[in-house]
Amino acid sequence: MALPWALHGDGKTVDPTEIVAPEERLSWPRTIGLGGQHVVAMFGATFLVPIITGFPPSTTLFFSGIGTLLFLIMTKNRLPSYLGSSFAFLAPIAAATDVGGIPLALSGIIVVGALLAVIGLVVNLAGTRWIDALLPPVVSGSIVALIGFNLAPAARDNFALSPGIALITLAAVVLSAVLFKGLLGRLSIFVGVVVGYVAAVIAGAVDYSAVAAAPWVGLPTFTAPAFDLGQLPIYLGFLPVVLALIAENVGHVKGVGQLTKRNLDPLTGRALFADGLSTVLAGLGGGSATTTYGENIGVMSATRIFSTAAYWVAGVVAILLGLSPKIGAVIFTIPPGVLGGVTTALYGLIGVIGIRIWVENRVDFSRPKNQLTAGVALIMGIADFTLALGGASFGGIILGTVAAIVVYHLMSAVGRARGTD
Repeated sequence: MALPWALHGDGKTVDPTEIVAPEERLSWPRTIGLGGQHVVAMFGATFLVPIITGFPPSTTLFFSGIGTLLFLIMTKNRLPSYLGSSFAFLAPIAAATDVGGIPLALSGIIVVGALLAVIGLVVNLAGTRWIDALLPPVVSGSIVALIGFNLAPAARDNFALSPGIALITLAAVVLSAVLFKGLLGRLSIFVGVVVGYVAAVIAGAVDYSAVAAAPWVGLPTFTAPAFDLGQLPIYLGFLPVVLALIAENVGHVKGVGQLTKRNLDPLTGRALFADGLSTVLAGLGGGSATTTYGENIGVMSATRIFSTAAYWVAGVVAILLGLSPKIGAVIFTIPPGVLGGVTTALYGLIGVIGIRIWVENRVDFSRPKNQLTAGVALIMGIADFTLALGGASFGGIILGTVAAIVVYHLMSAVGRARGTD
């Protein structure tokens, strides 16, 4: 069977005025090399999620590779993307793990993935206007921002365990973003982890005892989810993450469309459905939830190569990495100090993504309804407000999300009725 990619030119060079389109490829050696670049781009962020949550890293890599291939199939090879681990799940996973361990957290991941898939089907039939009406930029930006800022105490706790190593790691993240050009400059999180890890090794803070016992080749650790209908607040705590995933996927579609000068909006429903299905699959087997990755958009922007063939290579490589328990064991040796330094930057960046939504959509903060929507939601999320109702406890993310939606639409309705909006 013929492969679906046409060779671009001679397969070796790309004219400065051209791009390699999704349905094209370079020579296979070059395509394999580009696939390796995408693996490096996603790796630093993708393995951090299982390290932070306690999930098996090999399992996460395995399912991220499978999810990427599934995404390419569902979008008919027209939308290049790597599906890496989503950081938006960190807070609800932590809450679920404290109550019912990883199996309960996996069930929450499945709920989010299933809902995202359903939303994808609806978008495929009805378009995205209803999302824009329910979640205007001031609301969606507030929700994404509070998800990131809500994690600040977790970064602080890890930082405090080894302040010296954490400070070296954080400095490496900050400086590498401006010291290096091209791909290396876009991988500041990965560079920070490497520098911090080397510092930890020198300081004798890395324990390799589990690495020697791990085999080079073997199946990853699979964990079954456990649903508990009595944990409704836990599941409600996962639901706001859907909004972050919608924002990330829609942003990815528009970003790639802008770079390739194509209207890819008709693929939005397929992208959402594919990411939802990939997340459900990961949850069923014990992997981290997935999302499209901005790091890989950075690689495409720098190289002007949008070939989905390179992403097939990246997906296969990730699956192979997931089949090496020893690699997973090495990843698990990353000490808390390194995590403290890198998450101080990373969680802040997640919060800033929400602020970027406001900026890019020119949200007018001279209007009281926008001021109060963002202000109330952020305070509830950052301070982690908690509300107990009938024996159930609802945390800052769910309360901040509800507040953003209710405050905005209530003030809009009253303003229209009174003529003050």
